[in-house]
Amino acid sequence: MSRPRLVAFDLDDTLAPSKCAIPAPIGDLLVRLAERVEVAIISGGQLQQFRTQVVEQLPPADADVLERIHLLPTCGTQYYRLRSGEIHTVYAHELTADERDRALAAVEEEARRLGLWESRTWGDILEDRGSQITFSALGQQAPIDAKMAWDPDGSKKARLRDAVAARLSDLEVRSGGSTSVDITHRGIDKAYGMKQLAEATGISLDDMLFVGDRLDPDGNDYPVLALGVPCHAVEGWEDTVAYLEELIPTL
Repeated sequence: MSRPRLVAFDLDDTLAPSKCAIPAPIGDLLVRLAERVEVAIISGGQLQQFRTQVVEQLPPADADVLERIHLLPTCGTQYYRLRSGEIHTVYAHELTADERDRALAAVEEEARRLGLWESRTWGDILEDRGSQITFSALGQQAPIDAKMAWDPDGSKKARLRDAVAARLSDLEVRSGGSTSVDITHRGIDKAYGMKQLAEATGISLDDMLFVGDRLDPDGNDYPVLALGVPCHAVEGWEDTVAYLEELIPTL
């Protein structure tokens, strides 16, 4: 592809292990990249994850460099920028109280009915992220090895997603991370977030590059590929480091 004007990233398992802080090499490379082009991070996670996993881990940098970093939690239903060392809201499209209540009830009831409501968990199973309801089978703070072992083929998440979707026809229900199911307004996925980013920045999708670990047809990064955005697949943050070390000198 031609030189991208913006490089966007998935967060978990692309820039960092799931729910963990970005490693120091990633922080350094994100700043080096932002010295050259716009940088975006888009994930199903909430803003607090972006704050602790990314923003608080970035090395010192000039304010104009940090202003080139765009944060899109909950697949772009929320959009934030870094300005004067603070996180500023561009927009946040939240669920109504009725939508949140119905989503929380449906996902808990169906998880219990299907035998997917686990007794041993680490943190909250259900989380209201404002614009997104997230079910995390083992809790938000579950260790990576437990998460990887819970549903290796994705069949548990698929059964739960289908059951909840049948009850919430007015909302979007989709697989999220390794143990999660997300509920948002209809039409919300990472493709939605990328289109919002294009509209806000004036940078066309053809001039963007997306880096993610789940670009397979069943993955939550696939909608970006299907949208036609140039993409690069990685299998972990180490792959991302290697790729950025090759990419940055060409920009």
